Amino acid sequence: MPSVVGLLEQRELIARRRLDELREEADQLQAEMAVVEQEWNEWVIARSRVGEVLAPGDDDAGLDAREDLADRSQSPTGSGPSGAAKPKSMVPMWRPGLVWSALSVDYQRMLQVLADRSRLGQGPLTCQEMAACFGLDPVPAKIEALRSKAKRLVARGWLPRPP
Repeated sequence: MPSVVGLLEQRELIARRRLDELREEADQLQAEMAVVEQEWNEWVIARSRVGEVLAPGDDDAGLDAREDLADRSQSPTGSGPSGAAKPKSMVPMWRPGLVWSALSVDYQRMLQVLADRSRLGQGPLTCQEMAACFGLDPVPAKIEALRSKAKRLVARGWLPRPP
């Protein structure tokens, strides 16, 4: 009959070996994660640089960013040059002083409809209702496109997160 201490030592040894195996796997994963994270950072920088180079009218964007309007709900009419927003442009992260004219016309329209609805105390707006406001057919493709744009505005800080 084996001793209790001998059985405990055997179980301890098994647990120790498993712990060493897991630590080795974790070290390998951390090393691999560091390599992949570095590669990802390089791609982010590359995309950012290309975006800067290809951005039309860099002077207009710089002027819009320096405007002293800190309110996110500032109306797009009368704020900045009328041609500053380009269709299909990227949505920048919101920061104080950045006005709606930094966004494309579609995003400005979305913000305007939501601001009007909020001002009138009408509550949240569904993507189907928004499609109707814009005169779009209520087909899934159009609704999902609006939903994607709304999520992008939330992710970039232009809209508050829905409850």
